[in-house]
Amino acid sequence: MSPAYGQQFLGRTLRSSACTPRSPLAAHPEQQQAAVPGPVRLRRGWAAAGTAMEFSELIKTATVESVLLSCVGLPAVKGTLCITSHHLLLSSCPGGDAQPGTVELWLLIRNVDAVEKRVQNLGWYQPPWTNGSPQDTRLAGSSGTITLRCKDLKVLQLDIPGMEECLNIASSIEALSSVDSVMMMYPFFYRPESLKLEEGWHLFPLEQYFQQISSQTNRWRLSSVNQDFSTCPTYPPAVLVPAAVDDDTLRKAARFRQGGRFPVLSYYHPRTGTVMLRSSQPLTGPHRKRCREDEVLLGTVLEEGERGFIIDTRSAQAAKQARMTGGGTEPKSSYPQWRRLHRPLERGRPLQESFIKLVEACNDTSANMDRWLSRLESCRWLSHVKAALSTACLAAQCMDREEASVLVHGAEGTDTTLLVTALAQVILDPSCRTLLGFQGLLEREWIEAGHPFHLRCARSAYSHARLKQEAPLFLLFLDCVWQLSRQFPFSLEFSERLLLTLFDNAYASAYGTFLCNNEKERRVCLCKVKENTHSLWAWLNQPGEKRKYLNPLYSHNALVIWPSVEPQSIQLWQGLFFRWIRSSQYVDEAWAEIQRLVEGTTVPVKENTGHRPSRSLSDPAACTENKR
Repeated sequence: MSPAYGQQFLGRTLRSSACTPRSPLAAHPEQQQAAVPGPVRLRRGWAAAGTAMEFSELIKTATVESVLLSCVGLPAVKGTLCITSHHLLLSSCPGGDAQPGTVELWLLIRNVDAVEKRVQNLGWYQPPWTNGSPQDTRLAGSSGTITLRCKDLKVLQLDIPGMEECLNIASSIEALSSVDSVMMMYPFFYRPESLKLEEGWHLFPLEQYFQQISSQTNRWRLSSVNQDFSTCPTYPPAVLVPAAVDDDTLRKAARFRQGGRFPVLSYYHPRTGTVMLRSSQPLTGPHRKRCREDEVLLGTVLEEGERGFIIDTRSAQAAKQARMTGGGTEPKSSYPQWRRLHRPLERGRPLQESFIKLVEACNDTSANMDRWLSRLESCRWLSHVKAALSTACLAAQCMDREEASVLVHGAEGTDTTLLVTALAQVILDPSCRTLLGFQGLLEREWIEAGHPFHLRCARSAYSHARLKQEAPLFLLFLDCVWQLSRQFPFSLEFSERLLLTLFDNAYASAYGTFLCNNEKERRVCLCKVKENTHSLWAWLNQPGEKRKYLNPLYSHNALVIWPSVEPQSIQLWQGLFFRWIRSSQYVDEAWAEIQRLVEGTTVPVKENTGHRPSRSLSDPAACTENKR
């Protein structure tokens, strides 16, 4: 099993007043240090009728003995199961209660996507100390099985003695994993000794990115028009805009764009001097309304005689239908220097259903070759990967080869738009292919740009809940980056392990980096994420951690990397979709040997210990934290 699991398994655990774990767990240093004075209270959503409850009230049964933990490819382990406010723990004592225990499972409950339960009733009996009353009749030999399907695609099975205990454990996990209040999530309680709260949050300021651009051109400026988030609630406080356009023009242009997302600078190509902008759709509507300020804004980007391309991530038909409901496109008569290109990319329900079907196909180990290929084709996931890469290549080609500026938008400008602009920069810019540069790209083009992580990553591929606004746009981006790393194995400084860690943390994390839907929610609302949680970047950039995510084959490549988007070139990301289905032991050992050869060390490759549940089902990074 690959060790690259992110931070969602281990960390500080909150003690619940309803949970008193047996000695091996109670002695765990992380639990001792994370005790929070006083009751921790929550509300079931902000609109609840003032009904507060403690975490402990959601935990019907805190501990169960003799629980058997099973996972595909790993030996079963028996131990004591304990539920805390944010974690599910299983501790085994191979040498008996008097011996130190091994924490075989440390699962962040937020990582649970679906809970499936099955109980068996083998009879009834009356304990000898009862008076024969029917109320004292109890289950004899009853047991239950709970299957936990996790957001990181892992599947765990817990065999629990006692039907009542089984049902209580399942109910507790369902309740705790469904808490939707951001302030009650684990990042607000996680306090590792090795990090400070302020670390990592200011590693990639937009001012620094602007300085790089301003050293090459004076045509752009940093505007604070959105300082109070009144111009656009999903943009950051500062944005990059044409220097010739004043803030009042920006405000009026924002009213003409859905959600106020007026065109802003995403990337400046230093070789050609062209730029890539992003926005949402214009609100032309059925009567083809115009906005002089928006026309001036886009006209200022291009000099006289220059041309630009508008890449619309919707089909022409979808854009036409949007006009009937108030949206639309930029008409040629009003934007004569811009040529519109439609490159439809799926988002929302179709993409989520594609993800679900792919995971189902990967878990079907009984399928023969014909059935596997049929299911792989019918889910259309690889088609989505190909379409995203093709559109990003188109944007990059316009800038690098056609020497033309580009505006990218779909409808809202928070999903496929960001997918294209971020991918295009990885293709064009070698600095975005370094470990730090890639983090900065994610911060600028996904997090601060307003991708609604809280909505899109609320559920993964296993949830039985009715789909709302979930969609794996960020996973699709990571998959596309993996395709680039496979085609250009020397050009990306980071390894597959970083991409896996980012996927894990986007769906369930000990860090606040991917919390909320935009900067306004992170800064203005009650949660104040940057003041009260740790940054994932702070953890990843620690010297001891950073080395784990580096590509040992990396060699700086200043060229543009043009990927092949032929169907034969797009492959299934086995490191993610088969991560929990088959062992990666030999691949891990091969990479460790490559690392040793590159570094010129003589340290022998350590034997892979991925077969141990304590290593494969827990976050190895947090194991180090626990020893402090």
